[in-house]
This record gives sequence, C-alpha cells and structure tokens, in this order.
Amino acid sequence: MTIADAPARLAAAADASLRWHPGGPYDLHRTLGILMRGNGDPSFSSRPDGLWMAFTTPEGPVTLRLTLTDERAGGRPGDRAAVGPCVDAQAWGPGSGAAVAVVPRLLGGADDWSAFDEPSFAATLPHMVREARRRNPDVRLPSTGRMVDSLVPTILEQKVTVIEARRGFRYLMYRHGTAAPGSGTIAPPGLLVRPTAEGWLRIPSWEWHKAGVGPQRSATVMRALRSAVALERLACLPAAEAAAKMQTIPGIGVWTAAEVVQRTHGCPDSIAVGDYHLAAYVGAALTGRRTDDAGMLALLEPWTGHRQRVVRMLGLSGFRKPTFGPRMTIQDHRGH
Repeated sequence: MTIADAPARLAAAADASLRWHPGGPYDLHRTLGILMRGNGDPSFSSRPDGLWMAFTTPEGPVTLRLTLTDERAGGRPGDRAAVGPCVDAQAWGPGSGAAVAVVPRLLGGADDWSAFDEPSFAATLPHMVREARRRNPDVRLPSTGRMVDSLVPTILEQKVTVIEARRGFRYLMYRHGTAAPGSGTIAPPGLLVRPTAEGWLRIPSWEWHKAGVGPQRSATVMRALRSAVALERLACLPAAEAAAKMQTIPGIGVWTAAEVVQRTHGCPDSIAVGDYHLAAYVGAALTGRRTDDAGMLALLEPWTGHRQRVVRMLGLSGFRKPTFGPRMTIQDHRGH
C-alpha cells in the first residue's frame, strides 16, 4: 500500500471509524503530544499517513489511526457547516468500538477555552501568555480516561531525569508490551500496546532493575496496580477528587497525581508541584527571576481554574529559562 492510496484503503479496512469536527482551529500533534513519552514511545507512531497509537480498552487492545483533514475537499458545495478541519479516526482490534466512542474526548472535545479567551479574563493574562494563545488557538487539552496507562510511566519519572525514565519505559515496553492489532500489516511495524495492570504486575524484580527502575518506584507501581479496578474508576470523578484519591496510595504525591490528571482528565488547572524545573521556569517567564513552588503557586493564583492552560501557553511561547546564575533548591514532592 502506497502513502497516496493509504487513506481510502485504511478507511475501508477499519473495524470502526468516526469523523470528528472540532468546530474551530485544531492541531492534532500538539494536542496529543503530551500523551507521548518521548519521540521513541513505542505506543505511538507519527507517519505521513497519520498519527497512530495503540492502547487497551475494557473490550481489549486497539490500534487507532488519526488524520487531520480539511472537509472543504469533501463537503457539498454551499454546505458551510461542513467547512473546516476535521479528524478522521479508524480503529482495528477488539477494542475498536470502545476506542472510537471516546475519540472526541481523547482529542479534547470536552476542553472548553471560552472562559480563558473571554476578553475581560484574557486582559489579566501576561502579554507572553496572550500572545502564545493568539498564535495557538488550535491546541486542546486531551483526556484519555485511562488511569493505568498514564500512572505507570509517570511513576517511572519520579526523582529521575526524563531521559532515564523514558529509557526504562522503552525497555519495559519492548520486553513486556504486546504487538498492536494489525502491527506490520495495516499498522506501522513495531507499534506496541502498553501492558495491562496484570501485565505490569507480572514483571519480575530483575526486569525492573535492568530497566533502571529502583525498588521504590517499582514498589509504588505494584502497590497502585493491585487496586487497578478502583484506580480506573477515578476517571469518572472530577480531576481534583481523582488526584486526592490517588494520593492515598503510598508513593503517589501531588506531582504524580497532577501529571496523571492532566492527561486522563484534561484538567485545565492541575499544576505539577515538586517538578524539578517547572517552578523556576514559571518564575523566570513571569517575573524574570526563578522561584520555588510556593512562589509559582502565588504567581499563578490569579488564574486559578486555568493554571495549566497558562503553563501550557508559556511552554508554547518560545520562552527559555536562562541556564546561568545560582540554582535554587526546589522542593521535590514527586515521590511523596
């Protein structure tokens, strides 16, 4: 199958499909990029024929292909409702129906920026944030609803560098992930589904060691996933309540919970308190000076309810924190 004829053939071969209209500007890759654990995440593949991802649903594994198109080419003349960007989704595997049903939520369909963009509120935002939002009206906050898929790699990132964590995640994926439905035929070769809760629990201690995951982090994963059914139910709760309940599990603190609900719930307000770099970055961006967690929260307090949106726009502004000068000690809550 060539790239040119891929769309029609893939659509015809899909077990389930859906076309979703965002109702405005939309950027597929920047919206879903937060879900990837680096460019080498084996559960994602970005190719000219679409953004591919594989995951597990309650009905089983699925391969999902997403493509952003402009419906002007296919809409009927004069049908203004059909004009604009849309995302085509095709799914393969036992979980196809379940995956397609949640595609709008996954793509940020429930993410409402209207209050953030309201002129009186926008006027209170720093110029850097307003300008970033003006240039990026097409970014949404995605919601996966998959707690285990988000929690495990987040725990692996506790108290280590991102490079170390992602190296360990890839090792465990290649050893214990499973081939995505259609991998190597319909789907890209090497596309993998992350282990289920039962799969993670079966990983022996020496494999965690080979992945560079210390006993504290692997023990946290084991503790959390012994209650995987209850954990997945948190997806139905409001983000703040889900985050609070996660923190009742020893080893899961405010940083981990915030990082999870940003992805599972598309939470517009959760802030990763205890991150090695975030407080210093926010402080430098908003005041020109580094700060600590308390200082970051004070700076963001005027925009409570939208603090994650502010941070996301800062990240898209192009601002880079100076790397010189004295370092401040930032309290680390990631493993607490």
